[in-house]
Amino acid sequence: MTASASAELALAALTVAPGGTATTTLTVRNDLDIVEAYTLEVVGDCAAWTTVEPARVSLYPGTSETVTVRLAPPRSPEARAGDFPLGVRVLPVEHPELATVPEATVTVLPFRELRAALAPRRRRGWRRARFRATVRNLGNAPITVVFTPAQAGEDLRFRVTPDKLRLEPGAAGEVRVQARARKLIWFGKPHTWPFEVKAGPEAPKDGDTPAETPPSVLDGEFVQLPVFPKWLLALLAALIALLLAWFALVRPAVRSSAKQAAEQAVAQKSAAPAPAPAVEGTPAVPSAGATPGGAGKPAAGQPTPGGRGAGPGAPGGGGAAQINGTIDVQTANAGTAVGSYPIPHGKVLDITDIVVANFQGDQGLLTIKAGDLTITTIALETFRNQDYHWVTPIRVSEDQAVTANVTCESPGTPASGAQAATCHELVNISGTLSDLPRGN
Repeated sequence: MTASASAELALAALTVAPGGTATTTLTVRNDLDIVEAYTLEVVGDCAAWTTVEPARVSLYPGTSETVTVRLAPPRSPEARAGDFPLGVRVLPVEHPELATVPEATVTVLPFRELRAALAPRRRRGWRRARFRATVRNLGNAPITVVFTPAQAGEDLRFRVTPDKLRLEPGAAGEVRVQARARKLIWFGKPHTWPFEVKAGPEAPKDGDTPAETPPSVLDGEFVQLPVFPKWLLALLAALIALLLAWFALVRPAVRSSAKQAAEQAVAQKSAAPAPAPAVEGTPAVPSAGATPGGAGKPAAGQPTPGGRGAGPGAPGGGGAAQINGTIDVQTANAGTAVGSYPIPHGKVLDITDIVVANFQGDQGLLTIKAGDLTITTIALETFRNQDYHWVTPIRVSEDQAVTANVTCESPGTPASGAQAATCHELVNISGTLSDLPRGN
């Protein structure tokens, strides 16, 4: 037995385009002295889309048979462009150790195909709008895609980020497209600006093969809105009409009514009868509170002005004055401080209103006292401004004080934006300061 077998491909190099077919032949010869069966199998990068027909042959000694090798790469990114080895393993069934693999080189031609989209297709805005352009490389070779936006009237300006993409076969990418109107529409109706974005291969450099793939054209629309809509114009017109009506009709009528009321008041005051002068020898009419027969002596129960018999609440000769005092208390963090408003000797303070300001938003405790009377104890974090009012005033006697005791737990943050170093509270006191009543 002669231990030999042979197989040979008809072509050492083949060229095939994706989506097309190419064929060659393989001749198998049995150089053994026995009848042998051969199994034919394609190996290498082209195996996925290459077939052998038939895939098994039986040969008598000294005979040969020719089979067809068919290449059919799909038109998809899986069939990459370039040169690839093609091998067909010829495996004898009886003597597998005599297997042989004839080879050839297959050139897969490149093709370009892009799929692009613009999302959303329509945008609204006052002056600018943003879109997304996506593209996928459906070809079998790397490609650089360039995006070129345009608008017929050149009323829009565009910016593409990034302006180009490098895509491998089957890969996808996205760019941002911004459309910007040259000027605003202040009044009127919205205006629609149609535009298009072309996505195509980069222009070839000197010496390169021109791209045969036409660019994809993506249509979009930018709806530019007016700054002031129609209803706002109608509202402004109505407001102007009201103002004109006020100045033309209502205001003169109001001023005339006020003037008439003032003139009537002046006329009534002028028409009031003046008191008749006393005639010599005519006894005077006693005034209210005076006792007939007692010249200048007060009636029973009436206080003597400026005298020691003045009743409670009556000024003792010095009169009363409205006061508005402030206690300013600044307290270190985790400390305690007391501020006071003292009552002078010989005076009495009737408190009607107290307003407390925690303008920093401090945290802690505030206690307000009028002499020995505790008016309120309140947590600082529960308020920013707090006011108290009394119909019956709170009386603070001479040599006493209104005090504000602050315990600072945490300083707050004022309007400046930086946390304060100390707590800071203001207590405003309003009331009447009068002379202390004197007994008889």
